[in-house]
Amino acid sequence: MLTQHLKIVFIVILTSFITTNHYAQTDSTSYVKDEKIYIIETVDGNVFMGTIISQDAKEVLVLTKDRGEISIPKYQVKSIKELEEGQINSKGEYVPNEVFATRYFITTNALPLEKGENYMLLNWFGPEVHWGVAKNFGLGLMTTWVGFPIVGTAKYSVKLDDNASFGIGILAGSGTWIIPGLYGALPFGVLTLGNRRANINFSGGYGYIGFDGQGGGAALMSVAGMAKIGKKLSLVVDSFIVPAVGSIGSGGGLIMPGLRYQIEPKSAFQYGFAMLVVDQELLPFPMPMLGWFKKF
Repeated sequence: MLTQHLKIVFIVILTSFITTNHYAQTDSTSYVKDEKIYIIETVDGNVFMGTIISQDAKEVLVLTKDRGEISIPKYQVKSIKELEEGQINSKGEYVPNEVFATRYFITTNALPLEKGENYMLLNWFGPEVHWGVAKNFGLGLMTTWVGFPIVGTAKYSVKLDDNASFGIGILAGSGTWIIPGLYGALPFGVLTLGNRRANINFSGGYGYIGFDGQGGGAALMSVAGMAKIGKKLSLVVDSFIVPAVGSIGSGGGLIMPGLRYQIEPKSAFQYGFAMLVVDQELLPFPMPMLGWFKKF
């Protein structure tokens, strides 16, 4: 009889342990959905890195390393992406993509502007505006502060793989009210190796300028690149090269190294200097390369 009672007590204890353990596991599983690290960007430009504890139609609960648990209203979430390789530096800090990675000082690359990704750039010599009008397709307009010339641009990009993109585009413009008979065009192709944190770009095209029925052209090339060297700082190098072919003689070009600083999530300031290459000599350009980027 005593043995029978012991068996019953043992079964009750064992059943209670199994049930408790089961509910504990179920609760833990529902609380921590996975151990992957995500990057969550909000509509106001803030970025959070951590594991997603839970999410529903109203909010996303994130466990971050430095700020603990953070509840983000779902209507404020712009995107949720799994952390990519290379987005963590040696200190364990998140290194975001370069916001204006599709542009250097003068030239562009094959990284596409996403639909709705619009920005303006105010250079010391004039303004420009660019719109992401469709997937992989963008339009732009550039001029100087006096409205001469006015140049329109279009670019279509194709992603070849995770670290290579190809694009084709054209720049076309006129002399407007200052020189009405002046016009020009530059169709080009671009190959970009890398991503929005570090890349190198090769581009080439043929530029043609005409005036009153006469004109001429030349091949144009560029090698450019950028690399994030901090959470808000990027190294930018650009160039504009006229090869030594035909009547061009020894050719020439423009080399532009500089830095870009991310002021806030939607704006950046860029500073650099230029050097002219004339007859195989390197000459300083008298004006710095200053620009202010702003997303809208």
